[in-house]
Amino acid sequence: MRVRLWPASGPGLVAAGTDGLSVSQVNRAGGAERSLSLSPSPPAVLSSKDRVNFRYRGEQERVESCLTDKELYFKKLSKRKKQAMEKNGNNRKLRVCVATCNRADYSKLAPIMFGIKTEPEFFELDVVVLGSHLIDDYGNTYRMIEQDDFDINTRLHTIVRGEDEAAMVESVGLALVKLPDVLNRLKPDIMIVHGDRFDALALATSAALMNIRILHIEGGEVSGTIDDSIRHAITKLAHYHVCCTRSAEQHLISMCEDHDRILLAGCPSYDKLLSAKNKDYMSIIRMWLGSKEMVRVMRKKGIEHHPNFRAVKHVPFDQFIQLVAHAGCMIGNSSCGVREVGAFGTPVINLGTRQIGRETGENVLHVRDADTQDKILQALHLQFGKQYPCSKIYGDGNAVPRILKFLKSIDLQEPLQKKFCFPPVKENISQDIDHILETLSALAVDLGGTNLRVAIVSMKGEIVKKYTQFNPKTYEERINLILQMCVEAAAEAVKLNCRILGVGISTGGRVNPQEGIVLHSTKLIQEWNSVDLRTPLSDTLHLPVWVDNDGNCAAMAERKFGQGKGLENFVTLITGTGIGGGIIHQHELIHGSSFCAAELGHLVVSLDGPDCSCGSHGCIEAYASGMALQREAKKLHDEDLLLVEGMSVPKDEAVGALHLIQAAKLGNAKAQSILRTAGTALGLGVVNILHTMNPSLVILSGVLASHYIHIVKDVIRQQALSSVQDVDVVVSDLVDPALLGAASMVLDYTTRRIH
Repeated sequence: MRVRLWPASGPGLVAAGTDGLSVSQVNRAGGAERSLSLSPSPPAVLSSKDRVNFRYRGEQERVESCLTDKELYFKKLSKRKKQAMEKNGNNRKLRVCVATCNRADYSKLAPIMFGIKTEPEFFELDVVVLGSHLIDDYGNTYRMIEQDDFDINTRLHTIVRGEDEAAMVESVGLALVKLPDVLNRLKPDIMIVHGDRFDALALATSAALMNIRILHIEGGEVSGTIDDSIRHAITKLAHYHVCCTRSAEQHLISMCEDHDRILLAGCPSYDKLLSAKNKDYMSIIRMWLGSKEMVRVMRKKGIEHHPNFRAVKHVPFDQFIQLVAHAGCMIGNSSCGVREVGAFGTPVINLGTRQIGRETGENVLHVRDADTQDKILQALHLQFGKQYPCSKIYGDGNAVPRILKFLKSIDLQEPLQKKFCFPPVKENISQDIDHILETLSALAVDLGGTNLRVAIVSMKGEIVKKYTQFNPKTYEERINLILQMCVEAAAEAVKLNCRILGVGISTGGRVNPQEGIVLHSTKLIQEWNSVDLRTPLSDTLHLPVWVDNDGNCAAMAERKFGQGKGLENFVTLITGTGIGGGIIHQHELIHGSSFCAAELGHLVVSLDGPDCSCGSHGCIEAYASGMALQREAKKLHDEDLLLVEGMSVPKDEAVGALHLIQAAKLGNAKAQSILRTAGTALGLGVVNILHTMNPSLVILSGVLASHYIHIVKDVIRQQALSSVQDVDVVVSDLVDPALLGAASMVLDYTTRRIH
């Protein structure tokens, strides 16, 4: 709507915006005139390339040198997306539905529609018209679509008359009722929706629910009213996005939209602005200021009776370009004043807060509370007749080619369901069963002769965190240290989002696992007989506690995490400081009637063998344990028969099994003989196991296993019955079987209700 205001002198014209109050002043033959517009007018389009001087690409090169790290990041993302677009392509025509609701969005969509129409080999275009296009009060602007030689496929009357919010809601509902039939008939591959109008929300909702891909134009912008909510709602429904500014692109990415589906193209209307010819704008001004049409608002306010006002329902877009390009000032709350008018440098007064969040050029002056203290008049005095630099914010005139290329890159074979790029979230506790199983964990304790170790072990057998301390000599110090380390580990588990199910303890000696009591331990762990480990730990941590022999724990570790997984019968032999083991029979661990089963280190292989720590003679442990090898190494060293060329033992270092092994590798014949005897004794023990238990697998574990494996296999070939010679003997691939076995007790028992 445009109305005459008051006589005035001076050059220029104040032009109207798209959907708000506007004032215009025009030079005419015989006098000057100002006019006030109270209803929507079309958005401005640039009148002349010479006037705009819009050097977009050159400006980009100049600015690039001062880009921040964040801006460089988005630049790299854009380059990656461009490369992906160039690789993509469709094998058939893309059926595109462009839906336009009013003359404002048509000014943005028309350049795209013209571009689509010029490439019939790639696209099929359907045009749907609804909303205020079909309302007489707004000038029946669907006619300008017909005048642009577009075939309107469907006209939908969706506006419910009324001036309140309820009418807007009813209009959305009416559109939602009518659109499904249209979309079912057209079956478009993609629907192009513009902006932030309630009509556009109805379009996007219908298309999304009917599994039609949506391309949203001008998402990511901020204006400061309910329009923001509608615009961002459409963004969440849309599959692809064309934005006008770098800031809008960043907003879309912050809203978790996939950057590969965002195109920074600029505003499509700028393509027409920069290609418009500079016509005789005075004749256009005279023609429109001579119009006698009035709209409801002027009648309601009685303004039509004032001699200095004129109002019009609609100005054709090309002509509106000339009005805006030569205006002395634009006033209103339309996005046109903030966006398109900046391309001319025409002064703008933005009323209220509707566009307060948008990016603007120097030409825009905001008057937020315009109804007090004559602020509008003061703003007019400041703005009228000025000429500002042309804004370079919203585009460079090449948006449409970019959009068409983007459309061609859409792969219709890709899944329709859109994905959101959410940032990582710490400590996200899910109720999904897979996540629960991943976070289920155990506290594992390994009570060794030298070190006391506590670890957090996950359901997958991963040691999340491990703590190691020297094992104290007395009972009181030892039990206090175990409690302290377990409390610290349990507190750390909370920070690591590990759900501790219980505590498992692996210890040397004979253990009653039913009561959690160490009946008597090895000589390496002093003051550790008839020790109740379950009660103090359970009382302190309020968790269930399991205790078992270290050999049994090694077998359980192999059953859950190692080479015994899934096997019904197998035996594990530990070759460490001592010799231990565990037996799995019919998937269950064998403890024996007095918890003494699988004392495999004390199988006798020679009646006149060396003394064993158990008080007997000729046990496997007396030959093949780390203690036995250390004993033999010391004898050789005392006789100066251990060291060979290429090795030495520092004076402050005790001679041990590893020195014997090193000497054997370097050719020491006596060391080689000792290792061969030890391996043979172990091999004979394995033969006895094969003849007694007939397992399907024997697993050698511990630091000495790899040095014995070949000798053991030779003994089996020479000594075992033919029926068991095919039983495989392997070296364990578990890094820490004692801790993993302790953890497996907890994880197996506590999760049986889940599996």
